[in-house]
Amino acid sequence: MSRSLLLLLILLVVIVGGMIYLAGRNTERPQTTVEKAVPLENLQN
Repeated sequence: MSRSLLLLLILLVVIVGGMIYLAGRNTERPQTTVEKAVPLENLQN
């Protein structure tokens, strides 16, 4: 195997492994309700 082909193969494995790692991460957060007072003049359009 040539050196450039081996380097390309290693790079491809690292990229695919990184994609699988990022796809498997649990990044969802529970929703939080935010209640905010809205001035009456903002509702009159």
